[in-house]
Amino acid sequence: MQDFDKLALALQPHYSHFNVSNRLLFTGHSHQAWPDVAFEGVQEYMKMVAEQVDKKWAFGFEKTEIMRNYLRDWYDDPKGLYCREQNTHVLMVAWLSALDLKNKPKIITTTGEFHSMYRQLKRMEEEGIEVVYLPHEDDDKLLEGIRSELDSRTSAVMLSHIYFETSEVNTRIKEIAAESRKAGVPLLIDDYHGTNVVPLSVREQELEDVYIFIGGYKYMQWGEANCFLRFPENCKLRPAITGWFSAFSKLDHPRTDEPVEFDDGNQKFATATYDPISQYRAAAVTEFCVRQGLSRDVLLKQYRSQVAYLRELFDGKSFDPEMIRHANKRPIGETGGFMALKSPNARELRAMLLDRGIFTDARDEIIRFGPAPYTTSEQCKKVIDALEECVSEL
Repeated sequence: MQDFDKLALALQPHYSHFNVSNRLLFTGHSHQAWPDVAFEGVQEYMKMVAEQVDKKWAFGFEKTEIMRNYLRDWYDDPKGLYCREQNTHVLMVAWLSALDLKNKPKIITTTGEFHSMYRQLKRMEEEGIEVVYLPHEDDDKLLEGIRSELDSRTSAVMLSHIYFETSEVNTRIKEIAAESRKAGVPLLIDDYHGTNVVPLSVREQELEDVYIFIGGYKYMQWGEANCFLRFPENCKLRPAITGWFSAFSKLDHPRTDEPVEFDDGNQKFATATYDPISQYRAAAVTEFCVRQGLSRDVLLKQYRSQVAYLRELFDGKSFDPEMIRHANKRPIGETGGFMALKSPNARELRAMLLDRGIFTDARDEIIRFGPAPYTTSEQCKKVIDALEECVSEL
């Protein structure tokens, strides 16, 4: 038994639909199982919408506020605003449209960003936007690179708190924010792999003027269509791509030639109509996590213990490094919620493990093993033993 087993075993009965106690689900970095209350949330929505018909929106907004309050607590951010959308790409496009790219056509990012950001910036680069891709592996060098690249032509700095391929934590967020602030350039942090894993305090890190992407599909167990853009309360940006949900309170105002208005509050970067069922599912999960005492400190300890144990099991097998080795050699305190391994056969290994009923994930030469709060040490042992079998068969 490991120290994380007590919580894992206590949580497992609450995930009966996903049968987590009898399955090896190690795609926690991509999609965790949903607790049973998620299914109850969906049923609650169906009942509500049948009763309320077109009055359903007010009820859906109440559920969204439950998630917002949770995020304000997670980020130690009582004054931050949180705009909900179905995915971070929609929010990113709205945010990019608010930048002065005509006069400041330069964006600084890193080589370690997720596909949504990387693909969008590459496409914009084809249209004349200058994108600077700085190496992400060394945080101190990254900080120096950003400092040297910031200039009067820079519209934004866009980078991750935790890199999606390797689980390496960017340890210089506070300093990067300070440099961006000094240059008058907005900073956007992608924290999809950080929320509910590695706390990021807005107040302690002095990030009050920073923008943060948050996604519920991975570690939050909210499922699809529950993403947020955290933005400062005094935000002056005016997105050019904007939907009517960003001015919900002004729908009855007469149309004029005045500049387009935005509501005060959380919805500035919102688009338009969406399906509120996802909010019911996510709000039910949020309240469940609070009841279970899954606080910042509890979750951080659970993931660090689990990933450290996975590393220990892997190191105990004495794998041939030419076949498979660690992709992230940072200490556990600078690592997020999964173990990343590098192998020329990463995708083949993923397929072989899946044939054994083990869910993992591979990106190019990296295979990722992501536990969840309900993952036990026995399950970790089984998956590393299976990995050893698969590698021996190559």
